[in-house]
Amino acid sequence: MARTIQSLERAAAMLRLLAGGERRLGLSDVASALGLAKGTAHGILRTLQQEGFVEQDPASGRYQLGAELLRLGNSYLDVHELRARALLWADDLARSSGESVYLGVLHQQGVLIVHHVFRPDDSRQVLEVGAMQPLHSTALGKVLCAYDPVAHSQLLEAEREAFTGRTVTALPDLEGVLDLTRARGWAADVEETWEGVASVAAPIHDRHRMPVGAVGITGAVERFCEDGELRAQLIAAVRDCARAVSRDLGAGRF
Repeated sequence: MARTIQSLERAAAMLRLLAGGERRLGLSDVASALGLAKGTAHGILRTLQQEGFVEQDPASGRYQLGAELLRLGNSYLDVHELRARALLWADDLARSSGESVYLGVLHQQGVLIVHHVFRPDDSRQVLEVGAMQPLHSTALGKVLCAYDPVAHSQLLEAEREAFTGRTVTALPDLEGVLDLTRARGWAADVEETWEGVASVAAPIHDRHRMPVGAVGITGAVERFCEDGELRAQLIAAVRDCARAVSRDLGAGRF
């Protein structure tokens, strides 16, 4: 039988303890319940706290489960439910816009493509499900960073490569882009990641009104822009799709 790692076993036991019974527990409660020395229990709790799996109430000093653990616990269901809910709406968006549709979620300091609908023409295309896109330069990534605090924190840590002369990499400038994204409810990428390619994306929210992903369209700049501006009908189509998927996830009206 393979050997187990004691510290991980203890951490798992702490999480189970905090998940049941009282909402918050003090250090002495945790140590006593698990038969650990206070110093040992405190060290594990501090590590879990640093990773966001445990939170400590500033007033009482008592511990409870952290938001990151809850996020991880729901991630598998959320991604698959998100994709299932988005299938028909993504197909409709591809037909109405005439462009490729991408559904993305946050993953490892980037955007993971979990669904891709081909552009509805006879051109040769490659399925990009499972591909990763950068957070800082793509429309999908900007939307996630604007609405998801975890994505925003990962943006600060991620390498921000200048893919083209239009790529925004300086943090103050990026923060301005994210402010604009939140203000108008959508993000754009006009030749910031790939020369000659533009994209528009909007956020998808769940029944708790938490951002769970983004949907967007991608295509040639000449089809997306007119007189130097993105076509309003394309932006509206993407936003309508995002709202429809959000409603199907229980988010209500935005």
